[in-house]
Amino acid sequence: MSTSPVDAAGFLDEVVRPYGRGEGGALPMSAHDARAVMPPATSALRDLGYVAAELPVLDAARCTACMECVVVCPDAALLARVVPEAECEALLGDVERADLSEALCGRFARARKFGEVAARRGLPPARFGLFVDPRRCKGCGECALVCGEDALVMRVKDAPLVQDARRTFDVAAALPEPADGYVQKRVPPDWMLAARAQLYVGGAGSCRGCGEATAIRMMLAATGFAYGPDACAIVAATGCNSVFGSTWPHNPFRVPWTNSLFENAPAVAMGLRLRWDQVGLKGAKIWVVGGDGALCDIGFGSLSRLIASGLDVNVLVLDTQGYSNTGGQASTATFPSQNAKMASVGRERPGKVEARKELAVLALAHGDVFAAQTTAAHLGHFYRAVSDANAFSGPAVVNVYCPCQPEHGIKDDASAQQSQRAVVSRAFPLLSYDPRRGERIADRLSLQGNPSLDRDWHVEQATGEAFDFVAFARSEGRFAAQFDADGRPTAALLGAQEERRRNWHRLRELAGLGPIPAASAAP
Repeated sequence: MSTSPVDAAGFLDEVVRPYGRGEGGALPMSAHDARAVMPPATSALRDLGYVAAELPVLDAARCTACMECVVVCPDAALLARVVPEAECEALLGDVERADLSEALCGRFARARKFGEVAARRGLPPARFGLFVDPRRCKGCGECALVCGEDALVMRVKDAPLVQDARRTFDVAAALPEPADGYVQKRVPPDWMLAARAQLYVGGAGSCRGCGEATAIRMMLAATGFAYGPDACAIVAATGCNSVFGSTWPHNPFRVPWTNSLFENAPAVAMGLRLRWDQVGLKGAKIWVVGGDGALCDIGFGSLSRLIASGLDVNVLVLDTQGYSNTGGQASTATFPSQNAKMASVGRERPGKVEARKELAVLALAHGDVFAAQTTAAHLGHFYRAVSDANAFSGPAVVNVYCPCQPEHGIKDDASAQQSQRAVVSRAFPLLSYDPRRGERIADRLSLQGNPSLDRDWHVEQATGEAFDFVAFARSEGRFAAQFDADGRPTAALLGAQEERRRNWHRLRELAGLGPIPAASAAP
């Protein structure tokens, strides 16, 4: 568990700080080691700055305070602050050193959102500050890629850049969180401005740009913002999330967290739910967190039993389409034709040959369960899915597309970009299934959020070409072996595309949308 009777201050002095100095191997065995208990947020003291070759730098004149960069950062390395104009001027004037005052000034933007728009709501006009922690930032660059205003650029690290980033971040971290009026409930990206939503502190050992870490941060932000930081716990299935989230002695969670065996996290959560209900914690939220291997594959039986139980437990499935933690072996969530360990592309076998198991559809087949399929790049859809799961008084399954840089063969900054492509190409359609909408599946199932609902494939306006599964596969290394020297797709990849097209038709049928018009169907 992340919280316990253990002396947190003693743990930091006796364990965490020696590890930070490289002295962990010389420490004597203690009660901390024997119990394997870590206080919350110990990884906030971990310095991973050596991982990054670059840091994001803000162009304050371009920033609109959309907060998308803060939301997608997998390492919680970006901190946003909203400071009323008068207080901001006082802050800049109180800083003794002129160079630090100048550096701070460059981190504050006069965004219309917190200026004139806030003033119309009766709030003092404020500036939006964006700060990077060079100790947590791994330099993936995803924040710069998602910034539609080009307000963030990646710069090669040097000593002055790191020093300015560290000093300005420390000043910002000491500032109070924004007043409630600046953080609007109806604007989900702004939730991470509130301290109660900042429940994942970074410092975890995840890969650069990790798609799983962003999904976990966003789930905790939505839950913490609505219910508070003390009304949530995580039961983790063994996998990447439990390894990068609990590498002794670094724990990035501010909520209670426990790790169970690979396939039985749902069963552990059921026991925890029953016990919490006994002691009067019926309103507290329990989230099972695990990969598709743990929850869609080897642990599906336990997940199915949880859904059938009707217990109020939420499940966040980090869908990487493979067993990423153990080397990228194929799972039942792997796409057909994908090159994966245990299903490699070769002369005798064209990669994965079985159809992908559709977990969200299997979940909704249980009946009275909330189910959603979403991505962290679709901020509105993701936050609605998590919020609806929390509000649903029963089991809820949220399946999230999570790019894995080494296994998918994509760049460190590409998680959001590839998630968007997965949806557009029908590789991973968005959906939500809510029993509160009616009795029929067609009433309960919504495909809103997908492009070109009435077509087999979405056609891009810029090129006039369909962005189909083959187009998606061209952008990832895991499908590279399915193209010949001239870029032509293999029969196996074309078969995978047909499988994705048929899956889209099944979803449309379940949602009551009827057949696709002949003129819009693929030949």
